[in-house]
Amino acid sequence: MPQEIVSPEGLRVDGRRERELRKISCRTGVFSQADGSAYLELGNTKCLAAVYGPREPTRRAMQLHDRAVINVEYNVASFSMGERKQKLRKDRRLMEIASMIKQTFEPVILTKEFPRSEIDIYLQILQVDGGAVHAAINAATLALLDAGIPMTDYVAACSAGYVGDTPILGKGRTIICFKVAQRIYDVIPTDLNYIEESAEVPTLTVALLPKTGKVTMLGLEARLHLDKFAEVINLAADGCTQLHTELDKTIRKAAQSLAKTAI
Repeated sequence: MPQEIVSPEGLRVDGRRERELRKISCRTGVFSQADGSAYLELGNTKCLAAVYGPREPTRRAMQLHDRAVINVEYNVASFSMGERKQKLRKDRRLMEIASMIKQTFEPVILTKEFPRSEIDIYLQILQVDGGAVHAAINAATLALLDAGIPMTDYVAACSAGYVGDTPILGKGRTIICFKVAQRIYDVIPTDLNYIEESAEVPTLTVALLPKTGKVTMLGLEARLHLDKFAEVINLAADGCTQLHTELDKTIRKAAQSLAKTAI
């Protein structure tokens, strides 16, 4: 029998309300040899980020004369999930996510300040419990700021999903409809966990710039009706705003600590 995503009492499988984010814990400066680094926990999803650069490109043929080149490597540890999988040398899915994250940061990083150089971002997912992509984007933001790389704004990311009154088919599964007192209610959960993502809930991942509200990345994992798109993206944007507050607190705390050390 499929597992319920939201109980009749309005609670999700991990005890959260529909629009409640998971607990976030993050810190910077976890690697001494990297120019910038960060560790982020979003619920049980754990991510490490390391940034090297700006530095001289390892391959001169790839350098650009007017701006820096951004390289992103995204990996998921083989022990990150309950079921271990053999890692492929070139996993298309991981390469696709890395390319998406690269395109997310290219408009935000002031690459023209560092011509003929490269900035390398390494992301390692240590534990997967849903939301790995937006956790990686938030961790990358912290690591870039820790490295002192100038950006126009923070990049905050969050996901939101939708469970409506019609079963949605995807990859051989059917999303569950939830009935309370014989009525079907629309459910829009935010910051989806692994169980919710596994149930093929249409998941929209949004990365935006909090100051301007501009969206720098949109990723949709399954079909979502156009009538519900605006509501879901607004909910994800609200989650981004909440996560930005936590990221900003972490950076300010690190800056204060660094200032005390310098005195």
